[in-house]
Amino acid sequence: MPNKFLIVVMQVAFMVSLAAAEEPAAKLDPQRSFGYLEDICKLGPRPSASVGMTKQQELLDTHFTKLGAQVSLQEFDTPHPLKGTPVRMKNLIVSWHPQAKERVLLCCHYDTRPFPDRDKSNPQGIFVGANDGGSGVALFMEMGHSLPAIQPTFGVDMVFFDGEEFLFQRDGGKYFLGSEYFAQQYRDRPPPHRYVCGVLVDMIGDKNLKIRREPNSLKYAPKVNRSVFETARRLGIKEFVPLPMKQEINDDHISLNEVARIPTIDLIDFDYPAWHTTKDLPSECSGDSLAKVGRVLLEWLQHVPEDVGR
Repeated sequence: MPNKFLIVVMQVAFMVSLAAAEEPAAKLDPQRSFGYLEDICKLGPRPSASVGMTKQQELLDTHFTKLGAQVSLQEFDTPHPLKGTPVRMKNLIVSWHPQAKERVLLCCHYDTRPFPDRDKSNPQGIFVGANDGGSGVALFMEMGHSLPAIQPTFGVDMVFFDGEEFLFQRDGGKYFLGSEYFAQQYRDRPPPHRYVCGVLVDMIGDKNLKIRREPNSLKYAPKVNRSVFETARRLGIKEFVPLPMKQEINDDHISLNEVARIPTIDLIDFDYPAWHTTKDLPSECSGDSLAKVGRVLLEWLQHVPEDVGR
C-alpha cells in the first residue's frame, strides 16, 4: 500500500514547483523604481550637453556596469539651435546578452527640455522632467536588476536617446536628434547584429497611467503592438488599454521605423497635465506605474514571437 505521507509530500512539491514556474523569473520593485526617479530628478535639469546630463550619464554607466551590462556611447555633433555652435550629443547604449546576433531594442529619451515652456506662470523656470524624460530612465534602471535573471527570446539593447527635445522655443524646431542619428547609422553602417523590433517608452510614470494603442505604432509595427498589449492583458495589467489613441504621436519611434526599418512601437501616456511645466515632478509620478510597465516588458521579452518583425 502506498505511503500516504510520501504521496502528500510529492503532491505538495509538485504544487510548489508549478507555482514557481508560473511566477516571473524576476520581480520589479515599485519603491526602488520610484527611488531611481527621485535620484535622477535630484540631478536637476538634464538638457543635452549640460552638467546635469553629464552627471546622469555617469550615474547610468556606473549603475548598469555593476549589474553586468555593457555600456557604450554613440556620439555626434549638432548645431546649437540659437548659437549655431557645435553641441556634443551622446546616445547611451546598454547591452544585455551581447553575443546574440538578433536583438530587441528598448529605448527612451533621457534629455529634458531646457525650459518648461508650457508653464503659464513660469515658462523660464526649472524643469526637472520627472515623467517627460526621467520615467523611462528609471524604468530601465529597475529592469536592469531583472534582465540577468530571465531568458529573453532575443538579445536586448537599451538605448537612451539624446536630443529628443533640445529646443529653446515653444513651437517649431528640430526634435528627435538622437534617434534620427541612431537610425541613420543603423541603415548606413549596419552593425553585426539585427534588431527584429523595438519598444519606445515615453511618459510612463504618471500616477493615473493609461497607455493606449498609438496610431503610428499600429501602422508601422502592428505585430509588435499586438504582442505587447496581449502580454499586458494576460498579466491583468489594466493600465494598458487596448483602444487606439485619438491622435498620432510623433516621437523617437518614427525614424526607427522609417529610416532604420525597425518595427517599433511607442508606449506613451500623453494625457499628463504637468507636461512641459514646473509641476512635472516625482510627486506627479508613481513607482507602481513604472513597475507595471516593466512587468509587461519583462514578460514580453521572454515570449517575443519569432515573426514579430516580419
